[in-house]
This record gives sequence, C-alpha cells and structure tokens, in this order.
Amino acid sequence: MTYTEFIYLRLKNFETGQPIYTSDIAAKLADAYGLNQKEAVAATAVVFKRMMDEKKISNLRFHQKGIYYFTVVTPFGEAGINTERLIADKYLLPDIGYETGYTILHRMGLTTQLPNQRCIATNKATDCTRTDYKLNVIIRPPKTTINETNKAYLQFLDVLDLMDKAPIDAIHPYKVLTDYIHQMKLKYELLLSLADKYYNKKTILQLAHTASEGDIQ
Repeated sequence: MTYTEFIYLRLKNFETGQPIYTSDIAAKLADAYGLNQKEAVAATAVVFKRMMDEKKISNLRFHQKGIYYFTVVTPFGEAGINTERLIADKYLLPDIGYETGYTILHRMGLTTQLPNQRCIATNKATDCTRTDYKLNVIIRPPKTTINETNKAYLQFLDVLDLMDKAPIDAIHPYKVLTDYIHQMKLKYELLLSLADKYYNKKTILQLAHTASEGDIQ
C-alpha cells in the first residue's frame, strides 16, 4: 500500500466539518511504515498537496496550515469547519481547560446577558490573557494548572469571583449556585481549599455565603 492509499483510508474515518490534522495523519503514517517524524511529515504534506492540486477529493478543503476538513453543500452554501471542535482540540482537551467568564454565568442561569466573546481558561495560556481572533475566543491562564480533578472546581470558583462584577439577574442566585454544586457533586472542602490557595477573600466570602444558603458538604 502506498502512502497515498494509506492516507486515503485514514480520511474515510472523518465526518463532514471535523478537523483533519496532518500531524495526526503523519504520526499514523510513521507508525505504519517505520518512518521518523520528519519523513512522515514531509510525505504527508506531499500527499495532501497533490490531493488539493489535482482535486482528487472534491469536497476536501484547506482551513489553515496543517488543518483540512470535508465540506458539504447546503442551501446556504458550503458548510465550514467545526469551530467548536477546533476550540476544544486546541484549548480544552484532554482536561487542559474550561470555559469561564459571563458565558458560564449565563449557562448556569445567573444572568440573561450573553457576552459577545467567549472566555476560556487553559493551560495553553501561559503568560497573559489574549484573544485568539481566528477562533473568536479570549484565552487566559488559570489560577493553577488545570487537570481532571480540579477543572470543575476552578470553573465554579471563577463564577464566584465574578459575582460582584457580573449583571446577575437571577431571583435567587445562591440557590442556583447550591443547586449547581449538588448537580456537579462538588465537595465544599476542596472548593474552600482551592479558594484559599488561589483566589481572593471576596471569592471565599461568596463561597461561605453560598454554603449558608444550602446544605453544602
């Protein structure tokens, strides 16, 4: 089987709009043929360039360097790449980030206002808050390194940190918060420990107020 045939078979696994990362394809090619990384990347680039130049796959589209996708024609034109998947792959998975900011407050039912731009706390943001204009998201460093265990806790504490700044219009906001704690099965002791280490006194007071509103353990 040639490199081209191998890559064609891999492409059959992708759905419309799903990002196709040539780095992932190259890694599979390297494993299958015993190539080093440089050889695999070069071979993959040649195959994709040939496919695009010769239009061998009519619905294959180039998004940006190293990323392709399959499109389909809809009544509104060609379907684009799945932006949500791009965001998740780049900033959220696996357990390296979470959505934060006013979007989460809206999703929880604390405010009816929805921001123009989403905000993501991610380990990929190592120095300062910035905007990814291609994906239209703000990314910022987390209070501490995000992992599977603390992700939901940090996200909730971010909400508490915004309580005195956000346009809260829920009738019973602290009931919303306590219900969320129960729903996510968050432990108060761990919330308090993380709040004490990484957040300010206002956040700790908001946590205490939340605990006083309901049976939080």
